[in-house]
Amino acid sequence: MKKFENTIIIGIDHGFGNVKTEQHIFPSGVKCYDEYPAIDNNLLVYNGKYYLIGIGHKPFTADKFSDVDYYVMTLAAIAMELQDLGVTNADVHIAAGLPLTWVEEQHKEFRQYLMQNEIVDFTYKGTEYHIRIVGTDIFSQGFSAIANKLFEFRGINMLCDIGNGTMNVMYINDKIPNPQKCFSEKFGTNQCVLRIRENLMKKHHLTLPEESIHKILTYNQSNLDADILKTISDTAREYTAEIFQRLKEYEYNPTVMKLYIVGGGGCLIRNFADYNKNRVIINGDIHATAKGYEYLSELKLKKEAEKNG
Repeated sequence: MKKFENTIIIGIDHGFGNVKTEQHIFPSGVKCYDEYPAIDNNLLVYNGKYYLIGIGHKPFTADKFSDVDYYVMTLAAIAMELQDLGVTNADVHIAAGLPLTWVEEQHKEFRQYLMQNEIVDFTYKGTEYHIRIVGTDIFSQGFSAIANKLFEFRGINMLCDIGNGTMNVMYINDKIPNPQKCFSEKFGTNQCVLRIRENLMKKHHLTLPEESIHKILTYNQSNLDADILKTISDTAREYTAEIFQRLKEYEYNPTVMKLYIVGGGGCLIRNFADYNKNRVIINGDIHATAKGYEYLSELKLKKEAEKNG
């Protein structure tokens, strides 16, 4: 988080797999109850309902404002960051984002969704919070992760943000993003996980929890049987090879440009892909996008203050 005058800027990366802030991460899942649940870990109480945060897995949707789930997860993310400060009463400026090609069409609705209540009272993990949402910025998801490192993007570059639900591509030439060459498609890491589960059932007649598969893909190690691990690894290699094939369809040429990879899918590229480490840079910071949102919001607020000051 960042502070600007009396406002706390909190960057929130509303991923389809995980919600990330500068310091925290939790699965993008919510379970709602009308009555107090038997298990109350990560319980958020809001508007007369009880929400268990980080439970289950929210399916991919074409927007993030069709139900209350991402709003409730936003409140949980804010509470986590405020807890680090020992604060329960604050003016908050939300810095968030959407996939590159969704921003223009959906940013107004997503902003209204996040600002649906100016004053919000809720309880998280037994602590009461009283916050005032004083503003919200919506940025491009992939670009935000490298916004404070544009000076590194000399020459011809391709940025690839591989999330759980989507893969986003942007050209950045001589430190200048090209808004005319941005692409998004539903080919995030969840597609790899689905293929792995299908192949495990087909070849070994077994299922593994998604969480277990994600850990194997992230760390490339496990105590599973060697044949099972081979199936997982082979499928991951096929998926990463397809990523590079799709990038070539967007005119990726490793001989004339550098490729910058951000997002959770970077670990799959590092662990399973065949690539030139001198021409492909992987940002392994899972919190980079949330940090980037805060960076851009702070710049915007400072410019507005100077203009009005």
